[in-house]
Amino acid sequence: MHNTVVIKSNRAGMIVILDPDIPFPQLLSDVGKKFGDNAKFWGSVQMTLTLEGRQLTSEEEFAIINQITENSNVEIICLVDTDASRLERCEKALNEKLMELSCQTGQFFKGNLQSGETLESEASIVIIGDVCKGAKVLAKGNVVVLGKITGTVCAGVAGNRNTLITALEMAPLQLRIGDCTAGLDGRGRRLGRGPMKAYLENNKVIIKPMKKSMEIFRKLR
Repeated sequence: MHNTVVIKSNRAGMIVILDPDIPFPQLLSDVGKKFGDNAKFWGSVQMTLTLEGRQLTSEEEFAIINQITENSNVEIICLVDTDASRLERCEKALNEKLMELSCQTGQFFKGNLQSGETLESEASIVIIGDVCKGAKVLAKGNVVVLGKITGTVCAGVAGNRNTLITALEMAPLQLRIGDCTAGLDGRGRRLGRGPMKAYLENNKVIIKPMKKSMEIFRKLR
């Protein structure tokens, strides 16, 4: 195998550059071998994935993801698309779904919450944007942030302990669910790589990575 598969890492995840000329079955085999040979190097991680170098169908993309997960302990949580038109379609579909969700179960906010701003909701709320340091979100229901949390987010503020907080990236100053506050150090440290969720378990705020189904991304295309 002569550089038919090149792996690069960045702050958000990994980029896999694929040879554009070899037959796909051979490429698939090379992907499996590449990740198998480097399994110890990557270890057990969750990462985003960007595929570059050749045009791929959805079926080929998922075949590559399967090869990666079967030959290593890398879990792909999100397939990042660099195709501008496809990204636009995904964003449109996502916005439509979120508008539908906001009408049915809660509220919808689009934009970044800046320092000093407070957003309150009588129900669940979906935020497309960041909750910046010094900003605060208070919701009686769930809080879904399609962006980064570096401020303070409180879910279930009326005492609902069955609510949760999710975000594409978490580095919060503080999180609270119901009457329980997460034991953070107040420095806004990043809590993990990729999408995270926070929920209550045994009177303690648990913060864990989200294991997203790739089927979600297939449907958004």
